[in-house]
Amino acid sequence: MADNDSVLTAARAWRGEPLALATVVSTWGSAPRPRGSHMLVHADGRFEGSVSGGCVETDILATAADVIAGAPAVVKRYGVADAAAWEVGLPCGGEIAVLVQPVSAEGFDPELFDRIDDARGQGKALVVATDLATGHSDLRPLETGEAFVNRYDPPRMLLIVGAVQIAQSLAALAATLGIRTVVIDPRARFLTEERFPGVTLDDRWPDEAIAAYTPGPSTAVVTLSHDTKIDDPALIAALATDAAYVGALGSRRSHAARRERLAAAGLTPDQIDRVDGPVGLDIGAVGPAEIALSIAAAMIGAFNDPR
Repeated sequence: MADNDSVLTAARAWRGEPLALATVVSTWGSAPRPRGSHMLVHADGRFEGSVSGGCVETDILATAADVIAGAPAVVKRYGVADAAAWEVGLPCGGEIAVLVQPVSAEGFDPELFDRIDDARGQGKALVVATDLATGHSDLRPLETGEAFVNRYDPPRMLLIVGAVQIAQSLAALAATLGIRTVVIDPRARFLTEERFPGVTLDDRWPDEAIAAYTPGPSTAVVTLSHDTKIDDPALIAALATDAAYVGALGSRRSHAARRERLAAAGLTPDQIDRVDGPVGLDIGAVGPAEIALSIAAAMIGAFNDPR
């Protein structure tokens, strides 16, 4: 999934200004950015986002300036087999195709940014189809011609159950990854702004809170409290949703006991198997910060799983 949050933010800030939008529409081999990645270019030279991590951006900026000045939308192709690719700096072994189109009714209509924001705000995905021959984007499927279809998923969210020390490290790490984080714990002494600065705090019982956030494919739920009265209801609520990742802290022995409790609560083996327990990648983590890192890695892997 391409991360275009900063581009969408810039689109709101630059609304009404002359803009061009560059999009990775094809990749081959070791491409530096995934399909669907955007780079938004302002007429004054400012830009937000990336289509290659810096390899071809200079050439894209020049093309975007032409498009803003009235040139038609164009698909630029870069690969190590082409001499021009070396000139613009794509020596990583991959190849990419980038569409550069105007942000206008004839290209990527500015209203599409609003529609994307509205859908994401409701926790829904939105699909935009672009005619590669004309550079025109639309919410309606393209009936003829070659199209590029881009899916805009809701922002990633992490629901942490249990305001413990590991949660402090995990919340800070999630913030650097641009993941909206909510810490849920009915214990007021644990759940304080001093311990979790800049994080959304929710003191409801976890099952109620999780149901209210309606987790979907862009949401991870991790239970860390070590209190079965808090963690188990949270897991039951999370497993009733389409959350991308559900993890629970504990040893293999405690997870085996947890599985028995969840089965007794009426969950099926398939539902219980969704719980990553012990939570996180097995990297021999020691201490809260390393455990948080292992959890974040497992969570990102689930978010990026094409299934």
